Amino acid sequence: MSTTPEERLAVSMTINGRRYRATVEARRTLADFIREDAQLPGTKLGCEHGVCGACTVLLDDLPARSCLTLAVQAEGSQIRTVESLADGQELNHLQRAFREQHGLQCGFCTAGFLMTATALLEDNPTPTREDIVETVSGSLCRCTGYQTIISAIEQAAAERQSDTEDEDQ
Repeated sequence: MSTTPEERLAVSMTINGRRYRATVEARRTLADFIREDAQLPGTKLGCEHGVCGACTVLLDDLPARSCLTLAVQAEGSQIRTVESLADGQELNHLQRAFREQHGLQCGFCTAGFLMTATALLEDNPTPTREDIVETVSGSLCRCTGYQTIISAIEQAAAERQSDTEDEDQ
């Protein structure tokens, strides 16, 4: 059964632990669903072609370009956005490291980098610098020159490792 762009479909997904249901046009992107229907503005739209990475979210724990993903493709999925990282006003390790290492300037790309780095650190808690460079190479930043972003991810990984070692003692 094919659908037309004007056709509306029911969609349901969990974003940051909260269930969202809506009837959307078949062509509505996940980015638009997150920003407009879920009212979570942290996910940014940059190029809208999947190149810049600003719209990266975690879709079932994997990084996904929400500008290229249709909302109906996320049916039944678990999605995490940048809003999921902080605990209230308390920034997580990665967010604090970005602030301390000046890994953000204008901030437009920051949400995408944070979500990409979150996936990396969840998959590989002790990444090498090369792992980090490879991971962030899929996202664009016009302000920082990337070194501060790489340093921030290294700092966050080291802090998480230190916390884990402290808990083991």
